[in-house]
Amino acid sequence: MMTPFPLTRATALARLEAFLPDAGAAYARLRNHDRGLGGHVHVSGLSAALRRRLISEEEVTRAVLDRHGMKAEKFLSEVLWRTYWKGWLEARPAVWAGYRASLAHWQERLTQDRTLARRHAEAVEARTGIDAFDGWMTELEETGYLHNWARMQFASIWIFTLGLPWELGADLTLGRFADGDPASNTLSWRWVAGLHTPGKFYLADAVRIQDMTGGRFRPKGLATKATLPRDGFMTPDPQAPRSPLRPDPKAPSLLLLTVEDLSLETFPLPPITAIAHLPGETEADRIALDDALTRARQAFPLAQVLGPLTRATLKDAPAQIVTGFAPLGPTADRLEPLRAEAQVTEVLRDWDARTWPLCRKGFFALKEKMPALFKALEPDLLAHHG
Repeated sequence: MMTPFPLTRATALARLEAFLPDAGAAYARLRNHDRGLGGHVHVSGLSAALRRRLISEEEVTRAVLDRHGMKAEKFLSEVLWRTYWKGWLEARPAVWAGYRASLAHWQERLTQDRTLARRHAEAVEARTGIDAFDGWMTELEETGYLHNWARMQFASIWIFTLGLPWELGADLTLGRFADGDPASNTLSWRWVAGLHTPGKFYLADAVRIQDMTGGRFRPKGLATKATLPRDGFMTPDPQAPRSPLRPDPKAPSLLLLTVEDLSLETFPLPPITAIAHLPGETEADRIALDDALTRARQAFPLAQVLGPLTRATLKDAPAQIVTGFAPLGPTADRLEPLRAEAQVTEVLRDWDARTWPLCRKGFFALKEKMPALFKALEPDLLAHHG
C-alpha cells in the first residue's frame, strides 16, 4: 500500500502551507466532490498526519484562522469533528470495550457461518458487483485512503445493502486507512448505522453518488430502506475524561513515542535520558514513527535510544516514562499492562483539556463553542478577520 499523504512533520507543515489558500470558500464549495484516485485536490490531505499528531489540530486551526478567520468555518468544523469523536469516546470508555467484544463475536462467526464468510469475502475482495463500493474498496487497498464523503457511502452500503455487521467494517477500515483513528473510525460507523444518535442513520443514494463522483459510478441495487442493527449494549451516560498522571518536570525520564502523539519534542519535557517507542500497526505508522525518532534524537542528543519498548528495555530505563496521552484505542490497550510495572506519565495537550469536556452530547453542542474556543487560542485572531 502506498499513500500520497504526508507522514512526516516537515511534509505535513508544507502540505498545510500549500492548502491554506483553499481552506476557505473553495473548500466549502468543493469538499464533498470525490474525484477518485489521484483527484483528491479539494481537501487538505492532512488527516494521516493529524491522526498521529505529526501536526496538531491547534496548529492547523491557528494557521487557517490567521488566513481566513471564520470564513473557513466549514474546514474548521471538520477539524473539530476529529476532536469531538475523541472527546465523546473518552467520556464513554464502555463503548470502546463493547465494540471490541462485539467485534470478537463477529470474527468468531466468520469461522462458523459460511454464508457470512462468503459475503464478507466478496466485499473485502471488491467482488460485490456494486461499482461504487468495489471501486472504493480497490482504492482503499491501493492507497490507504478514501474521501471522507465516500467513507459514509462505503459504510452505508456495507451495512444496509450488503447486510454485513458494522463492527467487521469498522475493523476493516481501521486497519487499512492510513489515517485510521480508533475514535473517529468506530463512532463514524456507529453513526452511519443509526447507533450514535438513535434512529438517525445514513442511507447511501445512487443518484447522489453518481452526481458527487462526476458520473464515475452509477451503482445499482442499493438499499432504499434501512434495517438498523441492534446495539450489543446500552450507550452509557458520559463521565469525566480520564485524568492522566502528569510528569515530574525534574525527574530523569524515558520518552516513549507512540502513534498517538509524534511531536512531543515541541513541548517542555523533563530531562530525557532515554528514548523508546511502541511499534505501530501499519506501514504508515512505521514511516511516521521513524520521522519522530529522528526528531527526538536531534532534540535529545545525549539520550540513549533503546528501540522498541519491552520488559528488557524497562530494566535499562529511568523510573519515569513520559508519553503523549493515549486516548481509547489499541495504544491505550497496550499501555494498560505497563502501568502496573512502571510509572507511566502522559502529556495532555491544552487543546484536548479544553475541548473534550464539551463533547458529552452531540457535535453541534461543541460547534456552538467554536468562537470561544478560537478566542482562547489567540485573542486577536477573530478581531482581525471578523
